[in-house]
Amino acid sequence: MSEPTAFLYPFIDREERDPETLLSELSSSARAKIRESAQLTTGTLERLRPDIDRAGCDLAARFARGGRLLAFGNGGSATDACSAVELFLHPPTGRPLPALALVEDRAVVTALANDVGYELVFSRQIMAHGRAGDIAIGFSTSGGSRNVLEGLEEAARRGLSTVGLSGYEGGPMAGNPGVQYPFVVRSDSVHRIQEAQSGVLFELWSVVQKSLEETHGEDR
Repeated sequence: MSEPTAFLYPFIDREERDPETLLSELSSSARAKIRESAQLTTGTLERLRPDIDRAGCDLAARFARGGRLLAFGNGGSATDACSAVELFLHPPTGRPLPALALVEDRAVVTALANDVGYELVFSRQIMAHGRAGDIAIGFSTSGGSRNVLEGLEEAARRGLSTVGLSGYEGGPMAGNPGVQYPFVVRSDSVHRIQEAQSGVLFELWSVVQKSLEETHGEDR
């Protein structure tokens, strides 16, 4: 039986006797993935540039008025949500901004999943923590995660600005009226989607920081 990760490097399953050839193939595969990721990220940022700038200025204005970012997602997207919160809370440069990951409190997440259903684990937290003027960012590679969509829709109803990051062709997230800023990474590789989403998130954070400095620098 082959390893469950064999699809990542199918040539390893062969009876490889030459370590130099194997290392060369591994290196070539890694370089190809790096090129693919860089090209996808660059193309995505170019395509989304006007929307990223518009969203960044909106988010900056909300932060300036005391807004807070709430981020969420499932699986690998949950770690992306945590990374987003870390970037805003503890930025490499610029000002720290208030943010909360709705995936970090295991007691809350599991209680909601058990008591009301997993599809509501984020929307119920939005009800508890979200205020008009805050920001909700939902991550979903498919764009179809029901609990992420529920969270964004609840956020929109409560006056939060909503940002959705998805892959493929955007799925239900792309056309959802509850998602004010849908950022779609057009790829069918989950790995490349999440890498490009990280680039989009960093660029969005950069626009927020620049806008705050230009518009509200005197308030620091």
